[in-house]
Amino acid sequence: MWVKLCCLLLYFLALFVLARVFEAVAWYESGFLATQLVDPVALSFRKLRTILECRGLGHSGLPEKKDVRELVEKSGDLMEGELYSALKEEEASESVSSTNFSGEMHFYELVEDTKDGIWLVQVIANDRSPLVGKVHWEKMVKKVSRFGIRTGTFNCSSDPRYCKRRGWLKSTLIMSVPQTSTSKGKVMLKEYSGRKIEVEHIFKWITAHAASRIKTIYNSEHLKEEWNKSDQYRVKIYLFANLDQPPAFFSALSVKFTGRVEFIFVNVENWDNKSYMAEIGIYKTPSYILRTPEGIYRYGNNTGEFISLRAMDSFLRSLQPEVNDLFVLSLVLVNLMAWMDLFITQGATIKRFVVLISTLGTYNSLLIISWLPVLGFLQLPYLDSFYEYSLKLFRYSNTTTLASWVRADWMFYSSHPALFLSTYLGHGLLIDYFEKKRRRNNNTDEVNANNLEWLSSLWDWYTSYLFHPIASFQHFPFDSDWDEDPDLFLERLAFPDLWLHPLIPTDYIKNLPMWRFQCLGAHSDEEMLETFPDSESDSDSENKEVFSSDREVSEDDELSTFHRCSAGERRCGVETCSCASQYCHREPCERKARSYGSYSSAGDMEPDWSAWPSDMLHCTECVVCLENFAKGCLLMGLPCGHVFHQNCIVMWLAGGRHCCPVCRWASYKKKQPYIHPQPLSSEPPS
Repeated sequence: MWVKLCCLLLYFLALFVLARVFEAVAWYESGFLATQLVDPVALSFRKLRTILECRGLGHSGLPEKKDVRELVEKSGDLMEGELYSALKEEEASESVSSTNFSGEMHFYELVEDTKDGIWLVQVIANDRSPLVGKVHWEKMVKKVSRFGIRTGTFNCSSDPRYCKRRGWLKSTLIMSVPQTSTSKGKVMLKEYSGRKIEVEHIFKWITAHAASRIKTIYNSEHLKEEWNKSDQYRVKIYLFANLDQPPAFFSALSVKFTGRVEFIFVNVENWDNKSYMAEIGIYKTPSYILRTPEGIYRYGNNTGEFISLRAMDSFLRSLQPEVNDLFVLSLVLVNLMAWMDLFITQGATIKRFVVLISTLGTYNSLLIISWLPVLGFLQLPYLDSFYEYSLKLFRYSNTTTLASWVRADWMFYSSHPALFLSTYLGHGLLIDYFEKKRRRNNNTDEVNANNLEWLSSLWDWYTSYLFHPIASFQHFPFDSDWDEDPDLFLERLAFPDLWLHPLIPTDYIKNLPMWRFQCLGAHSDEEMLETFPDSESDSDSENKEVFSSDREVSEDDELSTFHRCSAGERRCGVETCSCASQYCHREPCERKARSYGSYSSAGDMEPDWSAWPSDMLHCTECVVCLENFAKGCLLMGLPCGHVFHQNCIVMWLAGGRHCCPVCRWASYKKKQPYIHPQPLSSEPPS
């Protein structure tokens, strides 16, 4: 995860540097920067009209270029970046979709239940033609969509009862605008009553109703009162301009940020005394002033702060974000980070996509789960101060020059999605190249694996996990239905390859019992040699006799004898055992003492069985290395009860043979401990 996060941060840094390179190239070719002001006098009539349409100012009654230029100057300063964006938007011939409502519930869900947007709906009555023709309606849709106004068509033939109840007996236009200035307030529907069915007249009607929601100030006394007033709004944005009404983008933003930011229009057209404006720091008009508890910020002085809907929307979202904005941002970042797995993962192509799908599901699930307590946390009434401090931090950080660069880059790359995707792909291919080179230097075999090999290994892992599940030594029950049920055993034998190569972790080995082999009445080696000079030769001869007699026993006899002992025919007490196998010694202590070589004698070298775990079989030889246990050596026991040298059995288990070398019982599975029967009484029954 941290590797992917570092790769994503490196990608954002590359985007930032690339944007600066583009600015330098544009400056070298054209001689201007995006933040450089443009003189409207040098622009053509078409470009001036394009700027007015993007800002949402009507120009139908202004036939001369001079009037259009003055209107542009009254609405705000024009930058090269805004001019470039406006011309590109006009050249783009993208068709804007319009919603077709199917009935009352569809109309209520999208229009009447939407509290933070404006809708323009054309109602077509039964057996009537639409009020606005198809060509004019398409122009209308394209014009209002620039300002976030959504459009739709409601045909009364789909729901005549609802049209009759609403009083829509003739074709008309309906506009939906939030009624109050609070978030999630009521919505009012207004019907167009004009006689002229033209795009410009309808647009003026829309902008006039949207501007009526904005508080308007006409004199300095009212401005002084409003400036010094403290109310629920912590953030206010003022427009000081010599206009009849605010631009359409300003009115549309007032609807979008209802309850978060208060929009105020100060009309200075007929002001004689502007002394109070100088007192509060307003020396020129038009000016866009952001007033916060931290101070005053002049919008338009930094990079990317254009007089347009998109630029100001990005600016206000960074200052006063909603929880939904933060969630969408985190969702985009998490998915960008998850897609890095496609390039970091090496090997087969199918493996890359399988890992990618798994990562996407995991990351998105964790994101949603982590957001649930955050939402509940924000609903607590005692966290108002925490919320205010968080917004204060946002306002401090997002009014810096660096934040303005980030917003400008965001608008640039979001308007050029092909460039964004191509740079992301190029960055991913670079990561893939360096990761592949690093793994080749480490001699990793998975780099050269093809799709079939990886699918085969995936199937082996899945079947091994299915038929031989990963389990710890401590958590297995004593009774296993798998080993008791013969049908399951036969089904497993039908597919031997599914269990010949199980994938079992070796973490259970450290939980196996270990202890040291000790003897009772032990002496040092020198004492043993001095005291019993002839014992070594005697024991050697006895061992040879025992060895020769043991070799005379056939393999079938050994196997049958061992199975009788391990299957439960335990007729041995603590000191004796009827099992004749060389691996299990429950004989009298005198016979057991003979197998200890130079360390044992019939009387003095008895093993200290009290140091052994109670569920371990008493034996003196390791069947892995075929050597007797020496004094002080480290022993390890398996759940079946057999005991071996610690080094020998660890090497056996680590090699993939997760079973006992003697009885083949699973080394990670518990087994019922042996219950030693009580010795029978020798007294005859009465």
